[in-house]
Amino acid sequence: MNNSLELLKQVAHGLAIQFGRDCEVVIHDLKRNDLDTSVVYIENGHVTNRSIGAGPSSVVLATKLKNPDQLSDHLGYLTRTAEGKILKSSTMYIRGAGRSIDYILSINYDITGLMASSASLQALVSPEPADQDEEPAKITHNVNDLLDSLIEQSVALVGKPVPLMSKDDKVAAIRFLNDTGAFLITKSGDKVSQYFGISKYTLYSYIGESKE
Repeated sequence: MNNSLELLKQVAHGLAIQFGRDCEVVIHDLKRNDLDTSVVYIENGHVTNRSIGAGPSSVVLATKLKNPDQLSDHLGYLTRTAEGKILKSSTMYIRGAGRSIDYILSINYDITGLMASSASLQALVSPEPADQDEEPAKITHNVNDLLDSLIEQSVALVGKPVPLMSKDDKVAAIRFLNDTGAFLITKSGDKVSQYFGISKYTLYSYIGESKE
């Protein structure tokens, strides 16, 4: 029995009971060879419509690319679901031997209703409209959705549709995908090549150029 995982499951269950059905608690297993099914435990999965066996988030992919010593817990940031729910999220890195990151414990609390109430109160008491915050990161259900989201972000970063992109534009987009771990997803190269209208050989060439 994996005592660390069993302890995390106990903590996750307690958090979900404490904060109720709007609080999703997820455990990602980073020791697995198959990251496409990194979710090994989840409470209140209806918040993001995920279940055990779901794929990694962008946070999980980024974790695999970084030195564990450079990572620290990320607490109290905003994310959003495909359905438009706004979540207050926290990511905690659970370390094993040699300070390697074995698990990620994520908490996603649905604050959509609270934000609507807050906005109504703000409109009454604030003399000016509140500044708009940065767009919350999107929580995806599986690796296909995650890859689609990363591709969309790469196009937004370049600022023009693919048919109008130059070679340098495509290299910049592919640099973003490489830096965010998109190519850790199984068969992502095929999809990215097709999307940008380039061959697999050209894709690998662009990846090489993006690293220079």
